[in-house]
Amino acid sequence: MARYASETAVSVEKSRGEIEAILRRYKAEAFYYMTDKRGAVVGFMIAERRVQFNLPLPDPTAREFTHTPAKGIARSAAEAEKAWEQACRQRWRALALVIKAKLEAVSAGITTTEDEFLAHTMLPSGVTVGEWAKPQLDEAYRIGAMPTSLLIEGPKS
Repeated sequence: MARYASETAVSVEKSRGEIEAILRRYKAEAFYYMTDKRGAVVGFMIAERRVQFNLPLPDPTAREFTHTPAKGIARSAAEAEKAWEQACRQRWRALALVIKAKLEAVSAGITTTEDEFLAHTMLPSGVTVGEWAKPQLDEAYRIGAMPTSLLIEGPKS
């Protein structure tokens, strides 16, 4: 199956700028991003919630970049870097698509901000709801039953 935007010429910087423009258009606030060698983080405020997407970026030393896919022939350093940059551009385009689609679905009344961004909503501890819930979900499936109590206190009456 072909990967979305696998041949895009849109730069990482342009995709990041597009994400920021999309967020402004849909009334999100406080856009931020950071990058390091492992990936990027894109965050923003919407509906009084802080949302954060962690975008893993590929390892530039991975064989998929250092060698050709068809014959496994070693690429030059410049060719390997070009292939890695293409993969990074693809991931940023995909992130822009995901964020735009979620915000448009909310705008059209198909879903809610809370439902669309729940897994990426930041908790006061600094982890996302998804990061917090995954181990609990794994455990519920492992034992075949729902937890008998929640780990956080519910709303007060």
